[in-house]
Amino acid sequence: MIVDRSTGGKPHERDEKVTADVGEQASDAELAARFTRDPDSFTAVYDRYVQDIHRYAAGRLDAQSAEDVAAETFCVAFDRRDRFDPARGNLRPWLFGIATHLVAQHRRKEARHYQALGRMGRERAAESHDGRVAASVTAQRMQPQLAKALAGLSRGERDVLLLVALAQLSYEEVAEALGISKGTVGSRLSRARMKLQKVLKKESFHG
Repeated sequence: MIVDRSTGGKPHERDEKVTADVGEQASDAELAARFTRDPDSFTAVYDRYVQDIHRYAAGRLDAQSAEDVAAETFCVAFDRRDRFDPARGNLRPWLFGIATHLVAQHRRKEARHYQALGRMGRERAAESHDGRVAASVTAQRMQPQLAKALAGLSRGERDVLLLVALAQLSYEEVAEALGISKGTVGSRLSRARMKLQKVLKKESFHG
């Protein structure tokens, strides 16, 4: 994915167009059309979405695993770039679907990640990087209890909940990312929220 600029002086006309389009925030469809013709231009996809993918992975795994998942997500996407169909949706849910599949390969690490957060004291959780990520889902003082509840969700429930809470995908985007119906997204999210609500209500009561 390295752009060839070996002509020595003036850049190619194609390079000028790529730079202009990126500066104008090309749409996902335009990016897809471009990397289909020119694989080197896939770097624009990486630049646009790598922080979002890493933030999502860091909310589910330890720091090193999150780095690995983020990097591998774009390797897989690059290898599968010819399969992406802009007519079916945007790049964002496609990339998050790949990332979620890769997270599933680390499901034991994910379970240990939440169990460790659940054992942490409130002050330590609030100060740590993992604690700050968990805070995006609920108030900081409830992080240990929330982590335990997340560990108790089914994989499907957790995937849907965190794609909404961490990745901030819409129901339609979650359905596209996971290859399920919008109705299934809604039912899984409802079950996950009910389970979490029981934990949070209990924490508030004992607070």
